[in-house]
Amino acid sequence: MVTPNKEIETQNIKLSIQVSLNGLSFCALSREEKRIVFFKDLLFPRKLNPQQVLQQIEKIYDEEAFLKEQQAEVIVLFSNELYSLVPQVYFNEENASEYLKYNTRILETDYVAQDELAEGKMVNVYIPYTNINNFFFDRYGEFEYRHTVSVLAEEFLIQNRFQTEGTRVYLNCFPGGYDLLVFQKGQLLLANTFKCSTKEDFIYYLLFTAEQLDLDPSRFELILLGRIKEHSDYYDIAYTYVKEIKFLNTSFGYIFSTSEEPPKGYMHYSLFKVLV
Repeated sequence: MVTPNKEIETQNIKLSIQVSLNGLSFCALSREEKRIVFFKDLLFPRKLNPQQVLQQIEKIYDEEAFLKEQQAEVIVLFSNELYSLVPQVYFNEENASEYLKYNTRILETDYVAQDELAEGKMVNVYIPYTNINNFFFDRYGEFEYRHTVSVLAEEFLIQNRFQTEGTRVYLNCFPGGYDLLVFQKGQLLLANTFKCSTKEDFIYYLLFTAEQLDLDPSRFELILLGRIKEHSDYYDIAYTYVKEIKFLNTSFGYIFSTSEEPPKGYMHYSLFKVLV
């Protein structure tokens, strides 16, 4: 963990927080120095519910002096499967929940949010965890929040803006599943999140998606990010079927105030990207 610098000015700190039912990640940037001054990554031993996640957040804020003492500009990222991408031309804010009801169980108490993806002229409709948003509002006042897939989709749309041929499949792995985004000739064909706990599940959903989109696994480019390493079980089984595999190339230019090996950019891409 990074040792906090007591001399850092409050207004110069930007803090990104990624929230999922499988874990929490915190990253704070001193913007003038482009220096990461705090980083904490916590994986839960099992999948929790939103109330249990909130208890973990409260515990971290009690234990970590940096979070307890520092004020910051905050952006919270929600990582879950409770979302749907809608072309902007078909989006009606008054009926936002309608875009989710066929693939997500919506409770009367759920709040439906949306992120605009200007680059792709689409809207990501999703359900954030209201109890967790309330905690951060009480702690920081006004803050920004987005869905992780919104960050990934918008950035990869920019990266593929001038792609005129070929197919790129981005796989963002996390404990218990992965986000899959498919781009062909610069256009987003699919964004979906799959649950998996075995390597067989992992490869099944990847190959099933390829089949449904009429893609040849030996011809598309698979770009990995998130919690996946070379020569892991997931990597090895993917390489059995997909011949062109690489890890997402990242270059944020941040300095890490730590004596330990800094976290790899592709493993925490969205967390670092929103600090730019």
